[in-house]
This record gives sequence, C-alpha cells and structure tokens, in this order.
Amino acid sequence: GNYLRDFGPYFTDRYRTPWGDALNYDGPGSDHVRRFFIENALQWVVEFHLDALRLDAVHAIYDHSAGHFLQELAESVHDAGRLLNRRVHLIAESDLNDPRLIRPVEVGGYGLDGQWADDFHHALHTLLTGEREGYYQDFGSLGQMAEAFRRGYVYSGQYSPHRGRRHGAPTCGCPPSQFVVFSQNHDQVGNRMAGERLRHLVSFPGTKLAAAALLLSPFLPLLFMGQEYGEEAPFNYFISHMDEDLVQAVRDGRRAEFAPFAWEGEPPDPQSEGSYQDSKLDLEPRHQGLHGALFRLYRELIRLRKELPALGMGRFGDLDVTAFEGEGVICLHRGYGSEEAMALFNFSREAARVMVPLPAGIWRRVLDSEEGVWEGSGQTLPEALDATAGGAMIVMRPLSFALYVHGPGEAG
Repeated sequence: GNYLRDFGPYFTDRYRTPWGDALNYDGPGSDHVRRFFIENALQWVVEFHLDALRLDAVHAIYDHSAGHFLQELAESVHDAGRLLNRRVHLIAESDLNDPRLIRPVEVGGYGLDGQWADDFHHALHTLLTGEREGYYQDFGSLGQMAEAFRRGYVYSGQYSPHRGRRHGAPTCGCPPSQFVVFSQNHDQVGNRMAGERLRHLVSFPGTKLAAAALLLSPFLPLLFMGQEYGEEAPFNYFISHMDEDLVQAVRDGRRAEFAPFAWEGEPPDPQSEGSYQDSKLDLEPRHQGLHGALFRLYRELIRLRKELPALGMGRFGDLDVTAFEGEGVICLHRGYGSEEAMALFNFSREAARVMVPLPAGIWRRVLDSEEGVWEGSGQTLPEALDATAGGAMIVMRPLSFALYVHGPGEAG
C-alpha cells in the first residue's frame, strides 16, 4: 500500500520488519529520506498546529549512523516548537523497553518526550483476565503489577520467556510523566481476533479496578475511545484497499498473527464493511445503568487526579509500593509535600484481609469502588483509618479499590 519506492531510495533490503523492507535511514540516499520524514512531522506541527505526535513502532527504525534519526527528528520538532513559542511533544511506541528513547541527548539519549509503556498494560491485563498466551506468557503475577507501578517497565534486563532472552533496561532518571500507560488501546483491542474490549473480558468490578489502576498511577494515562463508559461494540481491524493482492496479504497476516494465541473461530474479514460498521461507538448508554456509573467514576478519578497534589505526576522516589502476593492486594503510597495518598487495589476474586502500611495519622477515605454511587455492594471500608500504630487492618471486597488521603486537615 506504500508507493514511495517508485520515487526514490526510501526503502532498503538490508533490514527487514514485520511489514517488509525497512525504511532507509542510514544507507545511500538516506539524507533525503530522513529529511522527507522530518518535513512531514514539521508539517503536522507548523501547518496543522498539532501539539504532539506519536511515533509508531520505533523498534522497526533501523539506523546505525552516528546521529540516530529519532534524535534528529526530536531536535527538529523541538526547534520548530520553540520558534512558534509552543511546547511540542514526541511520544514513541516501542517494544524495546529502552530508556534511551526518552533520556536527554546530553546523557546519550534521543531526547523524545515520552513513550508508551506496554508492560503496564500487560501486567494489568493478565491479572484481570487470566490470559497467558502469546506475549502475555511473560506476565501474570501481582509482583509484576507492583513493579510496573514502581518503575514503568516490568522487564528492565530480566529474562523474558516469550522472547527467549533478557529484555529491557532500567528506567533510572526517567520521571513517571514520560510513560504513557493504558488498560486498552487501538493495538491491544484491534489486534485481538474478535476486537474484544476489556469490558467483554472482565466483570464490572474488574472494569472499575482497571480504571483506578490507570488513573491513580503516577504515569500519563491514555483512554481508548469508549472505555470510559464501557462501550459494548468491538473494535475490529478493518481496511478499505483497492489492491486485491494487498487485501489477501492482510487477511493472511492477521491469521498468522493470531497463531500464538488460543483464540477459536474465524476473524472478521478486515475488508468487509460490516467489520467497520460493527465497530462504531454508541454514546447513548454513557449516562445509564452500569455504563453511567463507570462514566461518573472516570470523571471522579480524573477530578481527584487534577485536584489532589499527591496524585499528580511526581517522581519514582515519591512512591512506595507494597504487594501482598497471597492476598492479591497492592498498596500504592504517594506523597507531595505534607499531603499523602494511599491507593488500595484488590486484584483477587476473594475478599482480602491485610495490614495496610500507613504512615502514622488519621487517613480519610475519599473513594471506594464498593459505594452505591458506583454500583458497588455498599459494603464500604471505614471512612477513617487510625494509623497511629504504623498501619491499619482492613478487609477489602473482591476486585475492589479504595483511596485514602492524609494531610494537615486529617492529622491526628
């Protein structure tokens, strides 16, 4: 579907990607190829006034020249932003778990502003769904979810069974604000055989728990269209190509992509108009029943994130993560100045009794997923916890979460 090779040395057969020949960023004629893509990015920023660009699959950019293409792209886009008196962001999608992408050029990085953190999604998804096929075989433990909260990456040099080798590098020096996290996105939903959203795979309490894990994390949250009210329509992979050979290649490629997973049946035909029509959103239910409760919950979580300083995007050093493996509970302690917040997540399908490691003081409950307003059971946690002894014993309902805060107004 790309015809650039008819006009110049845009591709090279020295490297291969899942989509065919790689783009020519470091071979003969590559100066003009690099400039072509940089000018394309600048057009979006200068002429169309976009504030951020997402760079797809940068792990498939092969460049062995002394000055990496991504570094040159970042410098050009940031220079244009400064001339326009604007801050422009470049966000990479990468399968490498490589912090060089977002580190400053002065310390050997490429100077991009942020990157998607797939590990956070995979750790959360496997805990909620129990899926372990394909790349999900690398995930599934509560400790990995805690590590995702703690570092952004789960794999920062450990052995990856799925890859059969060690994977990733530590994120030292990179703030949480540089990591974009999500419980759903177009890839993770659209690349499923039937386009199921998380809402189709987990219970309603599980969807609320996913919302809280995402929005109470220290990272930059991304919401996939419709997840905020539990959209029921799938998000199928669909195309509209004129070339029949290309259409068949896409069909064959989709089937091959699903081979590592234990999904049954035939995938929807990506060229069928029905695959597109079935994927359209229906906004009507977002104020009704469970959909309405989920929508209100997302709004409340976003409000708290904006208004409580302790829930802002701080530093990894401001975090204290405790995982109770046997009980399935994670305690995420965050602080900012004299204000502190403790988010409690029970990923277990059973009630959990844990001693929450709260710093001394009186802690006030500001949110509990079991409240009736969120269509919970009504069996809420205490409105206040007295942690004068350095902790408090609580019993959490299955697949639930709560948020407590402590500050000058709540001090005992």
